Amino acid sequence: MALSRDEVRKVALLARLELTDTELDAQAVQINDLLKQFEILQSVDVTGVEPTSHPIPLVNVLRDDAVRPSLAREQALANAPESRNGCIVVPRVLEQ
Repeated sequence: MALSRDEVRKVALLARLELTDTELDAQAVQINDLLKQFEILQSVDVTGVEPTSHPIPLVNVLRDDAVRPSLAREQALANAPESRNGCIVVPRVLEQ
């Protein structure tokens, strides 16, 4: 299943890429090489192989949550450059 130069041009257009004729030819060769590799992979017998989303098992490495005292509001606001009504005042990010 090889892609033609026109098909590569269409894919480039969909990807919003402007390619010269030389670049189109080079990309066509590279994409067709990839497609050949995929065809080889499709011929591999995977009967009995479990599908996986990750090659090694993942384990949650986070610690268990533990309830402990937090900072008092006054302590949390002590180093704030500006505070008002118990909240930190920051510069406006979005214009109205």
